[in-house]
Amino acid sequence: MIRAARNLARLFTIARTLARYDALFLMEKLPVARNAAFLARLVSRRNVPGRPGERLADALEALGPSFIKLGQALSIRPDLVGDDVADDLTGLQDRLPPFSSSEARRIIADEMEKPVEALYDAFDDQPVAAASIAQVHYAVTTAGHPVAVKVLRPNAESAIHRDLDLMYWVAGLIEHFAPAFRRLKPVETVRTFERSVTMEMDLRFEAAAAQEMQENFLENPEFRVPDVDWQRTSQRVLTTERISGIPIDEAEQLREAGHDPQVVVRNAAAVFFAMVFRDGFFHADMHPGNLFVGPDGTLLAVDFGIMGRLDSRTRHYLADMLIGFLQRDYRRVAEVHFKAGFVPADRSVDAFTQACRSIAEPVLGKPLAEISIARLLGHLFHVTETFGMEVQPHLLLLQKSMLLTEGVGRRLDPNVNMWELARPLIEDWIAHNMGPMARMRETASETRDSLERLPRLAAKLEDTTDRLNQGVPLHPDSVRALTHRRTPMTVKLLWAAVAVLAVLVAFEV
Repeated sequence: MIRAARNLARLFTIARTLARYDALFLMEKLPVARNAAFLARLVSRRNVPGRPGERLADALEALGPSFIKLGQALSIRPDLVGDDVADDLTGLQDRLPPFSSSEARRIIADEMEKPVEALYDAFDDQPVAAASIAQVHYAVTTAGHPVAVKVLRPNAESAIHRDLDLMYWVAGLIEHFAPAFRRLKPVETVRTFERSVTMEMDLRFEAAAAQEMQENFLENPEFRVPDVDWQRTSQRVLTTERISGIPIDEAEQLREAGHDPQVVVRNAAAVFFAMVFRDGFFHADMHPGNLFVGPDGTLLAVDFGIMGRLDSRTRHYLADMLIGFLQRDYRRVAEVHFKAGFVPADRSVDAFTQACRSIAEPVLGKPLAEISIARLLGHLFHVTETFGMEVQPHLLLLQKSMLLTEGVGRRLDPNVNMWELARPLIEDWIAHNMGPMARMRETASETRDSLERLPRLAAKLEDTTDRLNQGVPLHPDSVRALTHRRTPMTVKLLWAAVAVLAVLVAFEV
């Protein structure tokens, strides 16, 4: 009851802020927020300049860090807010006034248990960037290395946890009282948002992500991640190598520095492909402020607070779907969705093929340089309600990253489409990872796993048999654990698997 009262009061506060910007339209769509929106509408401003999405973006900035992040998440959900609003939210700037340098110094000293002067020979009190979660200062270590020092905002954690509690409460009410919204998975969407924001609030996670991505690209000279200074990194402080370069969207500066924008776009497409399909681990916030071009043309990335992961199955689905769309093979696109289980099996493949064609042709019929696969995915999510397709929250970060990357490529060279540049890479990846040899390797791996489990399973069966022979009753949980475990192969099938495995190993598959 106390929680409900607290969240209801918070909901009215949010409604008043939205009313000041004449941006209540989003709350008015939510069944559980309509009453708050109705009351706020009575005192809301009228004729506020700007499009609805622009007014909403301004209101979200006024509401603070959590809602800035929420707005960025909504920018990839045209199924929830509409295409025009999603477009306007894409430009939502994650900028806030900086907090004081004395506070930054205090946080660093508390976290590292040393005064700032013991860690850095020089520390610039004027931050070079201030966002909703943290701000960045330039410094020079006691060893003489130029670094960037990221410091978490004071009280950021408590503010975000308060807002997350409200979001969970609203999402739960929506799922309970508005069944039509359940396919959009509001609670799971908030949970995905929470995981992302929570990891942003522990800068050690960002440091680990940066190092993992750096290791992934050791053999790729066209892309580099700054080194992490782990000795000056903690939960609320992150110190990394300072990089210098030209923001990737500054085409004129790049040309003046001797870089070919088309080559930069090609490198960006290859890097994005490698992140998503090769590694399944990608930078999900690749806006121009986080991506630079070094003096030698190397792409330099910073800010690894928002990262995405895709398992092998999802990568296969994405590759098949992308190629299907690029080849305008809509039957293939539809069958991929059914195979992945995204569309219920009792729906019509033919009808879903028609739906895919209906959303793809208006997009793919544009000039090549104007084609947006990210927008195409957004439209796909929007029309699939008819077919009972559930939103896949783990794909939201990918769609956001695709939008940002497309935007960068378009600003660099309006005549180039990055997906056509990446298409040969995707096709090669499909041939290597989804062809007959790949399936044989996967079968071999699964067989090895099964064989490795057999001794443990045999030991459990032997122990169970001994207990039964001794008249010891089995606990129901033990029975369930055995019956729910994958049933072992019969003796004949087991020896057949051993023979297949031997052949595969002999041919080094």
